[in-house]
Amino acid sequence: MSFSELKLDPGLLRGLKDLGYSRPTPIQTEAIPPALAGRDVLACAMTGSGKTAAFLLPVLHQLVSRPRGATRALVITPTRELAMQVLEELNDLAVHTPITGAAVYGGVGMGPQEHAFRSGVDVIVATPGRLLDHFAQPYAKLASLEHLVFDEADRMLDMGFLPVIRKILRHLPTKRQTLFFSATMPPPIAQLTREMLRNPVQLNVERQAAPAVGITQAVYPVPQELKSSLLLALLERGDMSQALVFTRTKHRANRLAEFLVKRGIRAERIHGNRSQAQRTAALEGFKLGTHRVLVATDIAARGIDVEALGHVVNFDVPNVPEDYIHRVGRTARAEMTGEAYTMVSPEEEGELRGIERAIGKRLPRVILPDFDYAARTDTKLEVPLAERIAGIRARKAQERERAKAKEARRRK
Repeated sequence: MSFSELKLDPGLLRGLKDLGYSRPTPIQTEAIPPALAGRDVLACAMTGSGKTAAFLLPVLHQLVSRPRGATRALVITPTRELAMQVLEELNDLAVHTPITGAAVYGGVGMGPQEHAFRSGVDVIVATPGRLLDHFAQPYAKLASLEHLVFDEADRMLDMGFLPVIRKILRHLPTKRQTLFFSATMPPPIAQLTREMLRNPVQLNVERQAAPAVGITQAVYPVPQELKSSLLLALLERGDMSQALVFTRTKHRANRLAEFLVKRGIRAERIHGNRSQAQRTAALEGFKLGTHRVLVATDIAARGIDVEALGHVVNFDVPNVPEDYIHRVGRTARAEMTGEAYTMVSPEEEGELRGIERAIGKRLPRVILPDFDYAARTDTKLEVPLAERIAGIRARKAQERERAKAKEARRRK
């Protein structure tokens, strides 16, 4: 099947041609026709399957002929990065149409976002928390809303957004089309869909969540304290031109990025403690190839979309299988191929077995030739909590002493 067979607006077909897309992916083939017919859709779609276009194309098609000046579609995403990614794809697809869009998320000023509400852009792409902030203001009315999309709904559950979602729904018209996309379908999400959707077309809901078929997966058993050295060795072999590396905590992301930079690897990090400007710059630098390695935490996993990304590395084994699926799904996107490596210390074997049970296969173990697995190292990514607290107290004491000395000089 080609996109032209889906009878989409000519302007959208031109946008697809500009992007080099000639045929829809399986989820697009399944989701677009019922969505074009106005049906609610409940889709369990894996990361990297082309689901963003699967919900954008039918919504944009229906908006092309509608009057301008009122927001008629709302897309809700869990993270800022994903909101920006969805808006970018919307702009690419709709470039030959009059449709306008805007992103609404935290970490930046509310002024331009307020303008988007007041001017009535056609599509708003929003994160739950910032959207609810706007709904507290009189200008944020979406009375003309006709299409509501939830993207990565299970991640919103993981991030604690479910109560916020229920509050948001009170501000939206009940008569609307709802498209609901989630990589997994845990019970609270399934219950939410039963409350929101009207006789939905269900796509792949019973399919076991699994990484995309184009991903080659492997496990590197390694002592915890040698993970940094092993990653450096893999990078120095030259097999990985670029790598997205996931750590368990923001603290470990910072220290791993510092470790790599000190050893001549162009690396940057992205996580929840970084400002929006820093996160945007890090992601753009990675996309442009300025940074060879981007170290990230799971908070950013759903919003990173890098064309032809060849390698994802789980520096730490994720605690739940769903996070593994989303992490490795950053590669082999849209039916391409990629490789996903997971570094597993002895104490992480339990989490690895849980992942293998979830994906239904045992992952191959790999030993890197010529790497010294018995080496001694002083590299410490995880500073004990007590040591960190002591350091913070020492810095504060120094700041108080400097303030006292400054005050004493002023009085003289």
